[in-house]
Amino acid sequence: MLAFILRRLMQAVFVVVAMVVLVFFGTYVIGDPVWMMVPGDATIEQVGEVRRTFGFDQPVYVQFLHFLGDVVRGEFGRSYVHGTSAIALILARMPATMELAFAALILAVVIGLPLGLFAGLKPEHPAARAIMAGSILGFSLPTFWVGLMLIMLFSVMLGWLPATGRGPVVSIFGLETSMLSLDGWRHLLLPALNLALLKISLVIRLTRSGTREAALQDYVKFARAKGLSQSRIVGVHILKNILIPIVTVLGLEFGSLVAFSVVTESIFAWPGMGKLLLEAIQRLDRPLIVAYVMVVVLLFVTINLIVDILYSALDPRVRLSESEA
Repeated sequence: MLAFILRRLMQAVFVVVAMVVLVFFGTYVIGDPVWMMVPGDATIEQVGEVRRTFGFDQPVYVQFLHFLGDVVRGEFGRSYVHGTSAIALILARMPATMELAFAALILAVVIGLPLGLFAGLKPEHPAARAIMAGSILGFSLPTFWVGLMLIMLFSVMLGWLPATGRGPVVSIFGLETSMLSLDGWRHLLLPALNLALLKISLVIRLTRSGTREAALQDYVKFARAKGLSQSRIVGVHILKNILIPIVTVLGLEFGSLVAFSVVTESIFAWPGMGKLLLEAIQRLDRPLIVAYVMVVVLLFVTINLIVDILYSALDPRVRLSESEA
């Protein structure tokens, strides 16, 4: 087990180092941020002064070494637009994004799991066919269009839910959350549902396929022969056995919820990291872009590492197959 964890840690470090290089050179070629930092009537001397101040006049390898030094210290420079630490700005917006992603994950499980179980247990039922057809729409419909339709229906036409904003927040251990008030949930529900739509479809299909496969296993047939109730067969013998792959996939998908919440945050004016990233891209705020990408990379690597370790602990065949390879 220890050797497995060490291998995974080495792979995680390699991924982070590779992403540091890609992020720097990727942002280096997207444009010259100097022209976003000087007024339109700036002279050549003023432009040159800004270049020298921020080190843009130095060779690219020198800038890269300075960037590596900042990364080692946990810093990514100061935002060109806001004038403060880029990583501090990202971390200040991170609780809102994590809250949105966590709420979307809850909706994906609460809605997708029972629908997938029903579709797997009664595959020929008309409702099951409708559920599977709806899951195809969940994969196909663009997020921005669904978000606009949700606003049109529930905010404009029915007036049930607010269209934008985060709502009132409560501070717990220094972290702000809007999940502890009814008004906060009213603001959270639409963007969380919009972000969760794809994951709901994914959970439905994973649960359905796992249920249909488990229902044909000998231990389920034996449980039915013993006369156990349908609820006990589903809850104990089927659900427990299909949860491992579902939990594994959802653990990995949580990182994508955080990373790809940009569109949802923009549509619903949710004050998270994604909305800040779009503003940084529009203004070529390179330190802010780099800080966001590195935070997301570290989040993905950490989640993958945790999921791999937990999966190997639950299923020793993973460790054995790697050691044999």
